[in-house]
Amino acid sequence: MPTELEELVGFIASPNAQIRLLATENLVPFSASQPALFKTDDLTPIKHLKFLIRDHPKIAEHALTCLINLTAEKDVLEYVATDDRFLGILLELLVDPDEVNANLMAMLLANLTKWDGLKSLLDRKQPAPEKLGSDDRVINQLMDLFVKGADGTYNKHADYDYLAYVFADLSKHDEIRHYFVNRQDYDDVIPINKIKVFTEHKSDIRRKGVASIIKNAAFDIPSHPAFLDEDDVNILPYILLPIMGGEVYPEDEALEMLTDLQLLPPDKQRDPDSSNILTHIETLTLLTTTRAGRDLMRSISVYPIVRETHLRVNDEAVQDACERLVNVLMRDEADGEEIEGGAAAAAEEEDDIVEV
Repeated sequence: MPTELEELVGFIASPNAQIRLLATENLVPFSASQPALFKTDDLTPIKHLKFLIRDHPKIAEHALTCLINLTAEKDVLEYVATDDRFLGILLELLVDPDEVNANLMAMLLANLTKWDGLKSLLDRKQPAPEKLGSDDRVINQLMDLFVKGADGTYNKHADYDYLAYVFADLSKHDEIRHYFVNRQDYDDVIPINKIKVFTEHKSDIRRKGVASIIKNAAFDIPSHPAFLDEDDVNILPYILLPIMGGEVYPEDEALEMLTDLQLLPPDKQRDPDSSNILTHIETLTLLTTTRAGRDLMRSISVYPIVRETHLRVNDEAVQDACERLVNVLMRDEADGEEIEGGAAAAAEEEDDIVEV
């Protein structure tokens, strides 16, 4: 005899919308605490949940929440992420400017990109809504959604913050790192220039995801000259500002700093999340891989900023990372000497599954 919960799972596929609503709503907590309930009959309940993302908005909301929780399970993740037809439906709904569950869809996509095969998004195409102003490449559409979601101008129901985690996971793949650092034909903009402004955004999710994207992209050593060029990506102010507070520097140090970093207000706050500070320090360390990167950081007084970060952030991992960076910046180098700078010192990219 099936248990009451097992019977409830069966009602997900009921032809009666009210029954589907009650079933999905009541199953949400069990999708996190008892995922095995949804793995019966070769994952048939998962199949039904996938179908429901196009149902009535409240039913779709509950179905999406269940799927977000359940894709923390490796077998469910593989089952959902390898369903190309479902992925097409999800992406089509996600870019709809009237989609009320777009944020949940972005969260689900953030889980699905844990599956390495989802790097295929780089080559995927679909028609773009006119309002989005993008081309037919899905990755460009997701980028434009993320940018426009920051101020709510595209979809009043969504901020698309969780796309930061989508890009953070995708940017672990070399070919997608290249995407972030290369100018796109449809708008003549380098994608990382669109997102770098979010390193000090009010959203914890945006800041964390964007910090990881920048760090992952910095593993692409040939792109470092563009990263450091003030007329190209000019990434350093966007990495350094989040790790700075309102501390006052001696005049000789302050005058050498980048203009954007001088005369900060006394109430300037560094990022409250020490893991973001760690990521930025690791990115700086990666950018010392080349002699040009090290020389530039020395010339613009990066060392005093790292010194103050080490002093004021009470986090052992941050302090260790600061010490590694300082060791690189403060060492003497003969003319023409090259050392292995940042790659070996940088930590692994993040791989946490998003859960609700």
